[in-house]
Formats: sequence, C-alpha cells, structure tokens
Amino acid sequence: MAIFLIRHGETAGNRNRIVQVPETPLSERGLLQAEQLGRRLVGEPIVEIWSSHLPRAHQTAQAIERATRAPIALHPDLEERNFGELRGTPYSELQVDPFVENFDPPGGEGWNAFHERVDRAWEKIERHWYDQYTRGGRPGHLAIVSHGLFLRSLLERRLLSADLLARFGDGAGRVTIGNTALTRVAPAPALGAAHAIELLACIAHLSDDAATPAPRNGQI
Repeated sequence: MAIFLIRHGETAGNRNRIVQVPETPLSERGLLQAEQLGRRLVGEPIVEIWSSHLPRAHQTAQAIERATRAPIALHPDLEERNFGELRGTPYSELQVDPFVENFDPPGGEGWNAFHERVDRAWEKIERHWYDQYTRGGRPGHLAIVSHGLFLRSLLERRLLSADLLARFGDGAGRVTIGNTALTRVAPAPALGAAHAIELLACIAHLSDDAATPAPRNGQI
C-alpha cells in the first residue's frame, strides 16, 4: 500500500508562463492529462483522495475519482505557494526571480512560511496514514493531489535522500515535476522513519499530444 503524490494537470498559466491565480482551471490539454492519469490508476486500490481546494487540483482529483470511485476530501493546506501581488503576471515581466532563496512576494507567502505549511500538511498525512493504514490495518492507497512547488518542497527537503537528489535532480538539488506527474511513496511502518520512493515524477501515462514541456525552475 502506498501514498501517491500527484501534481495537477496543465493550465493556461502553465502553458503561457504566467504566475497562477487561485481560480485558474485546467486547460483542454490539462483535462486530457487528468483523464489519462485516471485511466492509469483504474486498477489501483485508491480508497481516499486528498486534494488542494484550488480548481486545477480539484479537477485533477475528480478525474481520479471517476476512475477509482474513491471519495475526495479538500484540504486548503495542500494549495500552492501564495505569490500575492505577483499572481497573474507573466514570468517575462517579473522584475525579480520569485523562486530565489529568501524572496518574500509582496502580499504573499515567504519561503519559510510556505515550507512550514508543507511540513504541517505532510505531518497530517503521515499521522492519518499511521492511524488508518498502519495501526488501523486499512487496505488501499491514499492519493494526494497538489502543486509543483508544494511537491518539490516536500520531496527535496523531506523525502528524497541526498543520493536520490544527486541522481534525479538538476545538480542544484531541484527535481522536475511535470503536469500530472505521479510519485509513489511506500510509507515506513513507524512515524518518523524514512519512507521509500518507489516511483518519482512519472508521466508515462501521457500520450505525446498531452505531454507538456517540463516546468522551468519553480514554475507553478
């Protein structure tokens, strides 16, 4: 049994390289990607789906729900980093790289606050897994649908070993997570122990016409 970590499908903001606004839905390609992900997961015994409440994640979760009939629970703490006044701005028009260390976007969420939220959300996921699946003996998988920076923060800081980061990262400790990329985590049998990454950011389910270019830097 495993925890599936999933990024949402493509949006117009992803395609046009614009800092996302909260209400952004999936693009037509993003809807196709979500359906292809759902078909990949049809045979998986997913029994719960936790999703960010933002539309692009929720729509992706709904495709998984249709394929697996697992119920969705919305969790606002799984949402993407809040870039405040930068939201809606094309990357080409930004006067600063919003992904550099120690940059706090005006009216938004600084890196420290964001990482702390990611940690709280993951600890909630771990506790739920331990109570329901490890100690409680519940069979099945738990699917988490979130966003690129959220998943990068979690993987790069908490789940991937230095060896795996060196092997799969870009040389600067960053991993690439494409739209609807699937990561499979085999949870440790005890809280606080290291988890095993069985699959990392896989998009093998996408057809050639559904695949999108890999996100640059921290693009959300």
